Amino acid sequence: MPKSVALSPAQAPFFPKLLHVLAAFCLMFSAATTAQVGINVNRISAEPTFDDFDAMSPSTALARSMTKVENFTQRLPDDGDPASQRTEVYIGYDQEQLHAIFLAFDENPNQIRANLSSRENIAGDDIVEMVIDTFNDQRAAFAFRSTPLGMQWDARWTEGASMRAGFDTTLEAVWESDGKVTDQGYMVKMAIPLRSLRFLDRPEQLWRIQFGRIIPRLSEESYWPPYLIDIEGRLNQTALLNGISNVSPGNNSQIIPFLFAREVDSLKPDAVGGPAFRRASEQDVGVDAKFIFNDSMVLDITLNPDFSQVESDQPQVTVNERFEVQFPERRPFFVENADFFATDSNLVFTRRIVDPDGGVRFTGKSGDYGFGTILINDIAPGLNRKENDPLNGEKATIAILRGFKDISTQDRVGFLVTDRELGDGYNRVASLDGRFRINNNWLTQMQVVATESEPVNGGEKTTGYQRNIQVNRVGRTVQNHTHYIATSKDFRTELGFQNRFFKADTDGLHQRVAFNFFPEGTALNSWNTTIFGVYLEDIEGTKLFSQLGPSLGFNYDTTSISAGYTEYDEILRPQDFFGLASNRSYNYEDWTVSIKNNTLNSLEFDASYRSGTSLNVVPARGTMPSVVNSSRVSIDALWRPINRLRVLNTFLNTELETKSGAQVFTNRIARSNWNYQFTKEWSLRFIAQYDETDAGPATRLIDDENLNFDLLLRYVINPWSALFIGYNTNQSNFDIVDMEGERELVIANDLRKDGEQFFVKFSYLFQR
Repeated sequence: MPKSVALSPAQAPFFPKLLHVLAAFCLMFSAATTAQVGINVNRISAEPTFDDFDAMSPSTALARSMTKVENFTQRLPDDGDPASQRTEVYIGYDQEQLHAIFLAFDENPNQIRANLSSRENIAGDDIVEMVIDTFNDQRAAFAFRSTPLGMQWDARWTEGASMRAGFDTTLEAVWESDGKVTDQGYMVKMAIPLRSLRFLDRPEQLWRIQFGRIIPRLSEESYWPPYLIDIEGRLNQTALLNGISNVSPGNNSQIIPFLFAREVDSLKPDAVGGPAFRRASEQDVGVDAKFIFNDSMVLDITLNPDFSQVESDQPQVTVNERFEVQFPERRPFFVENADFFATDSNLVFTRRIVDPDGGVRFTGKSGDYGFGTILINDIAPGLNRKENDPLNGEKATIAILRGFKDISTQDRVGFLVTDRELGDGYNRVASLDGRFRINNNWLTQMQVVATESEPVNGGEKTTGYQRNIQVNRVGRTVQNHTHYIATSKDFRTELGFQNRFFKADTDGLHQRVAFNFFPEGTALNSWNTTIFGVYLEDIEGTKLFSQLGPSLGFNYDTTSISAGYTEYDEILRPQDFFGLASNRSYNYEDWTVSIKNNTLNSLEFDASYRSGTSLNVVPARGTMPSVVNSSRVSIDALWRPINRLRVLNTFLNTELETKSGAQVFTNRIARSNWNYQFTKEWSLRFIAQYDETDAGPATRLIDDENLNFDLLLRYVINPWSALFIGYNTNQSNFDIVDMEGERELVIANDLRKDGEQFFVKFSYLFQR
C-alpha cells in the first residue's frame, strides 16, 4: 500500500498550483465521445389516458400523435444486451404538463411485482422510470419512478462523488401517476406539471431525457438510450429532448402552512427537587413559502419552520464507535436544490442546524452559472442553560454562500463560504472545488478548504486547511477509486460532517480497485474481486491507521453472495484516549460474509455476519483500550404477505468479549415496521423497536434497555398536503428512588414508561 506524504504548512502553496495544472490538463481532455441520441416531443391536444392505449397499443389519434420510444438496452445483468422484456414509452406535452405513458410488456404477467405502499417505499416492486435534465448541463436531473399500481418515488440525480451524488430522495415533487396491470404486462401514466420542474426562461427548450425499467425477479435494469457500465456518468448517456417550446412554470408560488399539536407526558431528569414526570400541551403554527422567478430561481422562506420529525430514522449501531454516525436530512426547508451546496468534503450538513425560528434560502441557475445562499438562525445552543451562563438564550446565526460555473461537457468549478456565529465566537469556512471528466472512463475531483475559528468563551483564534483530490475510473471490467485527503490540526467546520478520512490532523490515502467478470452460458451473471486499502497518518507523519482487505462477490438473477477479509492497524494517541501515556498500536482483523435474495415475490432479505477481533474503545474505567473478540449479525427482511401490507424487519446483534472470555458488551437492536395501505392516500404505520446493551465487567458502559412503540395514521394527498395522527410511547430500565430525602434516577432491571405523546400534524399546499 503506497504511503501518503504529509505536506508541511510551508509546502501548502504548492497544492493550489498543482490543482491549477491538473485542472488545465483535465479540461484539455474533457470532451465527451458518446453518441448524441435525440428525439422530438410533440405538443398534444389533451391529457392521455389508458383508454387511448387499449390492449396496450396506441388506439386513438391522440396516442398516435405522441413520440414513441422503444428498444431498451440492459445495464444489468448483461450490460449492452437487448432488454429481456419489451417496453414502449409514449411522450408528449401541453402548456402545463409533460406526459408519459409506459407500456411494460411481460411474458409472465402473473410474476409482476406490484404492491400498494406509502410514497417512496416501492423497493422490491417492478418499476418504470423517467429522468429529465431540464438544463441540459449533464450535472443534475429530476427522476420520477412508478410501480405497476402507480405508487410514486421521486429524487434528484446528481453526478459526482459528493454526499449528495446519485439519487437524493429528499426531493418532494407534486406530480400525478397511475398504473394498471393487464394480461400483457402493465401500463403506467405519468403527468409531470411544468411548475414542479426548473428550467431556463427561453422560447425553445433543449432538455435531456432517459427512460428506465427495473424487473426485480430478473435483477434486470434496462434503459433507453443505453446507460452502459463501461462509460463513466449517467446524464452524459441521456438523449437530447427537442420540441418543447413556449412553456413556462408561470408564477409558481407555494405557501405551506402547518399546524402541530401534542400532549406529552415525559420524564424530566433535571427537574427541581429531582427526577419527575411532567405533562405538557404544545401547539405550534408555522409556514414554509416558495417563490419561483424566471423559471429557475427559487426563494424559500420559513417562519417557525416545520422541523417536526414524523418519519423515524433507521437504526444504526452507535455503541463502541469512535466516530460520529450520520443520519440523513429530510426536513422540507432544506430540500430545494440541496445538491447545490454539496461538495466532496461535506461542509454543509444541515442537521447541525437544530431549531431555527426563521430562515431564507435563495437558489438558482442562469446559463452556466449556479448559486445558492442560506440565512438562518438556531436557538438550540442557548436552550437549557443556567441563568448565569453567558450563552443562555443566545442564538447561532448562520450564513452560507455557494456559487459554481459549468465548463465544457460535465466539468464544474465552484466556491463555498459558510459562517456560524455564536456569542463572541465564530467558525468560518471557505472552499474551492472542481470536478473534471477526463474521458469516458476517468474523472477527477479536487477541493481546497480553509477555516478560521474563535472559541465562544474567548481564547486563541485558530486557522486550518484541508486538501482533497480523488481520481476515479468507471468501466465494465476495471473500476478504481483513489482518494487523497490532508487536514490540519486546527481545521474546524461546525456546519459540516467529517468522517474518519476527513478528520482534523489526518493525512492519508484510501484506494479501491475492483475487477468485474461476466461469464457466458452459466447461471452466474457476474463475479468480482475488490481490494480496499487505507493509510492514514497525522500531519507530522505519525501513522494513525491502516486497513487492507480483499473481497469476492457473485451475482445471480435474484441472489448476491459476497465474502471478504480485512486487516487493521490502529494507533491511539494520548489525545485520542485519556490515560494513555504514549502512542499505542492495535492490530486486529475480521472476515465477513453476506447474502441478498429476492427470489420470492413476498420476501426479500439481506443478511451479513462478521467475526474476528476489534478494538474496544469503551473499556472498564481505569483500564486502557484493547483488542477483543467480536462478532456482528445484521439482517434486513422485507415481507409482503398481501399487496397492501409491507413489513420491514431489522435485527442487529453485536458482541464483544476479551481474549480471556470476559464479556465486554452485547448490543441488540430489533425493529419491526408494519405499513398497511388502505388506499394511495390512507395508510397506517406501526413501528416497534427494542434496543438493549448488556454491559459486562470489561466495559465502562452500563446496562441500557429501551422499548419504543410508534403508531401513525397518514392521509397524504401530496408531499406537502398531509394529515398525520400519531401516538408514541417509550420505556426504559430506570427507577426513581428516595435517597436521604432527595429523588434520584437509578438503573433498574425492569422497564418503565419514561414518556408518551399524542400528536396531530396538518399541512396544506396552496399553489398558484
